[in-house]
Amino acid sequence: MSGELAALAPLVALAGATINALFGRSLREPLPGVIATLAVAVCFLLTLFALFTLPGTGVAVELWPYLAAGGFDLSLGFVIDRLSLLLMLVITGVGLLIHLYSIGYMHRDEGFSRYFAGLNLFVAAMLVLVLADSFLLMFIGWEGVGICSYLLVGFWYRERANADAARKAFIVNRIGDAGFLLAMFLLIRSFGTLNIAAVNEAATGVGSGILVATGLLLLLAAAGKSAQLPLQVWLPDAMAGPTPVSALIHAATMVTAGVYLLIRAAPLLAEATAASAVVAWVGALTALIAAFAAFAQTDIKKILAFSTISQLGYMFAAVGAGAYWVAGFHLFTHAFFKALLFLGAGSVIHALGGEQDIRRMGGLGRRLRLTGTTSLIATLALAGVPLFAGFFSKDAILSYTLRSDLLAGRGALAIYLILLLSAALTACYIFRWYHGIFAGKREARPEVRESPAVMTLPLVILAACSVGAGYVGLPEFALPNAIAPWLEPVTGAAASFAHPALALEWLMTLLALVAAALGLGVGYWVYALRQGRPARRLGESALARLSRSGVGFDALYRALLIRPGERLAAGLRQLDRSLVDQGLSTGFGALGLLGRAVRLLQSGYVRGYALAMLLGVGVLAVIVALGLWP
Repeated sequence: MSGELAALAPLVALAGATINALFGRSLREPLPGVIATLAVAVCFLLTLFALFTLPGTGVAVELWPYLAAGGFDLSLGFVIDRLSLLLMLVITGVGLLIHLYSIGYMHRDEGFSRYFAGLNLFVAAMLVLVLADSFLLMFIGWEGVGICSYLLVGFWYRERANADAARKAFIVNRIGDAGFLLAMFLLIRSFGTLNIAAVNEAATGVGSGILVATGLLLLLAAAGKSAQLPLQVWLPDAMAGPTPVSALIHAATMVTAGVYLLIRAAPLLAEATAASAVVAWVGALTALIAAFAAFAQTDIKKILAFSTISQLGYMFAAVGAGAYWVAGFHLFTHAFFKALLFLGAGSVIHALGGEQDIRRMGGLGRRLRLTGTTSLIATLALAGVPLFAGFFSKDAILSYTLRSDLLAGRGALAIYLILLLSAALTACYIFRWYHGIFAGKREARPEVRESPAVMTLPLVILAACSVGAGYVGLPEFALPNAIAPWLEPVTGAAASFAHPALALEWLMTLLALVAAALGLGVGYWVYALRQGRPARRLGESALARLSRSGVGFDALYRALLIRPGERLAAGLRQLDRSLVDQGLSTGFGALGLLGRAVRLLQSGYVRGYALAMLLGVGVLAVIVALGLWP
């Protein structure tokens, strides 16, 4: 019974959102932020309580029967197990710190209560997503976080660029959502259920063609939400929202929903080996392309956005390799150091009065000592430096990808080398990010001050987690590993992995170290020793322009989709004006008559519509009273 209390967490977060939405404007700052933060704190405590009291098999909480038709029977409920708890720890733990940080960051913003209502609503929707026991309920949470993302990315909607970024994120995600819907239709046709456990149990022995098609559709859904090729274009623009939104939604939680979906469907993917290989290749190529795109960016947050896309690619590669617990492990560690990087960036933006161009920064570590120190820890964790969390989870992904039997004969070595190269690139561009902001010889402006304690305390806690979180997943061949045996039973499937000699295991670890050292070394040579001169010489080269453009995907989609769509819309608009409008004005034939009739019905007066409804109800009542109803 104790573990079931975690099922109340979405309701608590929803209550916080409702209070702020209805009464937030009448409350004085910082009370709306305090209410929202307390709501997430309660959710976090419920999660911790479940973590220490939940039985190993987990518990199921039935909410209500939803639909029973013929042989199809679906009840909605929550599953509280180790995998959902891992995600809940990230959502509520990191979410709590970001809510606290936001009280200082959003100080005096006119939309203060609206912001916290949206943030609490997002937490509620994300909790529904990870607790869902069926793909249908998961899809409800899936759409909920999409709507919240739209509202929060476009939070400062009066600026056209912010509204455009919100619409772009919403539209691109609809493509992935279509994949999710089609996958559900196929699951109903193939298995007669949308219950996740039932689907995974029935997947064994089913024809591979059905499973591959379902797996690819789930990949499409996951690629949309987790910004993977070719649907990654929305995430860099989503940085238009407030920085804490970028930290919570677009670094630590929502973008990992696609990874979570694939891990939940692990038994199905393990049977559909062709689909698993596609997942791994999509992840590896995304990791490489996004790492390359991060190099020439100048916006402090867009660099981190491309970094997020790249790290999500690592998680996809792990899922494709069948290393499901490894994907969950990197999801866990990445949440801490990437949230820390974003919040560190927010602290810099706050101190500089909104400045986001790293070319106008430098030497800020002397003024923002706490922000600079914690950002350095996050930088080292992302770069994969030993003793920091990112090293352990990245090294595990590289090792398992190379040894996976699921990828045998499907390019396992190539995927490993791509990820290894991506690791070196990551270390290099994140050194550029840190050095360009906090180091360098530029003298920081004297008016720059460290952020208030309500913003710096979350940085310190996240910094500690960016070091300590990795020690739950120490290399299995050398040291005790806690997270692997804890998560593996929940996935219900695991690929087999070749076990090489101990010397080869150490060699792979050494190669991961070399990749990190090489990236950091090149970054130090270019940006510290040579003060960025080699990079400036390449600044207008074709390679730099390609990186700055995000490898040209936006331009490609504009040429292939947006401009033809605009031309089609312009043609239809001209047809409407020349045929319909002209027909209405001249009263030409039946078209004019029909137009005038429709215009009378669609007057725009609410009272007229109410009168029409009343008359309609009256007519129906007379028909029933006279016994004329068939």
